[in-house]
Amino acid sequence: MTQVKDMTDQQLNRALAELMGWKLVYRIDGNETNEGTEYWETDKGFRQVDFWEPTTCQSDSSEVQAKAIEVDARLYAINLAKRLVWDGDGDPLSYSDNDLFSYTGVTVFLTASPRERAEAAYITLQGAQNG
Repeated sequence: MTQVKDMTDQQLNRALAELMGWKLVYRIDGNETNEGTEYWETDKGFRQVDFWEPTTCQSDSSEVQAKAIEVDARLYAINLAKRLVWDGDGDPLSYSDNDLFSYTGVTVFLTASPRERAEAAYITLQGAQNG
């Protein structure tokens, strides 16, 4: 199984669409400069995956984050904490509940990138689906 950190943005976006319960209804194959366009049926209508980019867009990552929080808020917070850099040298620190609610912990959460949010949501939603 591919680890989430090894997935391309497009692979992660596609996997998240599936975990969100969306159904692929149509795909236009791309060429050398375009990986194609996919149309997905959602609970809110149809969407194009190439315009739904939780790995790069803050508003889209918020949508999958909201779903992950709905499924298991505690697990999502833990999964996000594991993806974040908690110190200046690029390494994640071990953390406790006290660290998460410190000024530094809250700041780290607020500055999480769309990709970090998407990865944490993927792990949370995949675990809920498999569990």
